[in-house]
Amino acid sequence: MIWLIPAFFITALLYAAVGFGGGSTYSALLSLAGFDYQLLPIVSLCCNVVVVSGSTVRFARAGVTPWKQALILSLIAAPLAFIGGKTPIKEATFLLLLALSLIGAGLALLLPRREYQDEKPTALARWMPLAAAPLGYLAGLTGIGGGIFLAPLLHFTRWGGARAIAATTSLFILINSLSGLYGQAVKNGAGVFGDALSGALPLLIAVVVGGQIGSLLALKLLPERVIRWLTAALTIWAGTQLLLKAWHG
Repeated sequence: MIWLIPAFFITALLYAAVGFGGGSTYSALLSLAGFDYQLLPIVSLCCNVVVVSGSTVRFARAGVTPWKQALILSLIAAPLAFIGGKTPIKEATFLLLLALSLIGAGLALLLPRREYQDEKPTALARWMPLAAAPLGYLAGLTGIGGGIFLAPLLHFTRWGGARAIAATTSLFILINSLSGLYGQAVKNGAGVFGDALSGALPLLIAVVVGGQIGSLLALKLLPERVIRWLTAALTIWAGTQLLLKAWHG
């Protein structure tokens, strides 16, 4: 448990600096530490909520959140996140999905990003609400927020400017994480839910501190591109380790 505290702190710092929650990496770290796989999504989604709540509030205060479009994407995904959270899943399937999600997320972080504020959205941008539904289900099932997949799609389709996309992603992760948590609570029961969180209190504290530092300071110390590369390296490493565990397990 001791090494998980700095690991969660670093994960929250890096992910908050690039506008994500880090749920997939939290789950991978917990799995590698030998935690019960059924409890992983509960802890990871709670960590997500802690990290992105501050970002969501800051974006809202700055007036950069496109509320109508962001809520459409989030509210389409939320019911699917609840269903994903309720869905029973075998450990081998869970680990495989999580590992592939991590590796895919890491690769997505390596994609170049540009500011498309003055360019028109592509024809595919209008179909983003359809993409939100499966991302919501995957979020609830594996304990991730789904935003790390949504953001590259929004950038690729020139859905909006970089700050609007970051604000939308934060809200998307927050709503999906809350919905997925509700599904996990329904599936596992209040007792199991409480046990998972009581044992994870030091990790939640580490995430609170790391998330605040990441969102407020990290971008001033390192270029955003470097932070994304570091986050991608961490994510791909965790996904690879988890894939090896699933393969040998």
